Amino acid sequence: RGGFALRPWQPDDAPVLVVSSRDPEIRQWNRSVDLSPAAAGEKIARWRERWQAEEAAIWAICRPGGGGPVGLVGLADVDLRGGGAEFLYWLLPAGRGHGVVVDATVRISRWAVDELGLHRLRITHSVANPASCRVAVKAGFALEGVMRSALLHADGWHDEHLHARVAGDPWPSG
Repeated sequence: RGGFALRPWQPDDAPVLVVSSRDPEIRQWNRSVDLSPAAAGEKIARWRERWQAEEAAIWAICRPGGGGPVGLVGLADVDLRGGGAEFLYWLLPAGRGHGVVVDATVRISRWAVDELGLHRLRITHSVANPASCRVAVKAGFALEGVMRSALLHADGWHDEHLHARVAGDPWPSG
């Protein structure tokens, strides 16, 4: 959407991770700590290792025309044998409001179901995070319920929504 693209994270993207680790909205909903440039580089290297081990698939969401990353989207806790994975995503201010996470989530979901053969994909988020809820619903992930006091955020324990889609669910239109 809008020319945004997905690509693997590169070592020279480490400064973007440093910035993301200090963004108040990203910090509010993710268990992130301030990253040094070295720690950010190590994180990118771990994502590559986890991709090769078939444990995760993490992409950078990049500006149109080959610009740098403005966000992250991917699958964590990939279980090829068990047929499942969990989405994670965040956007820096420059990426917000364009619908790119919804589009990326649908695109990656199709790949995960059609190419990887996964059966169940899930998204969890704090019930106090309506933006993530909108992403999940627009991407075709049904709300299955509330997990009480399921995740510790900086301001305490939060109830979490559990959204999921399974192979055979209809894909969102548009």
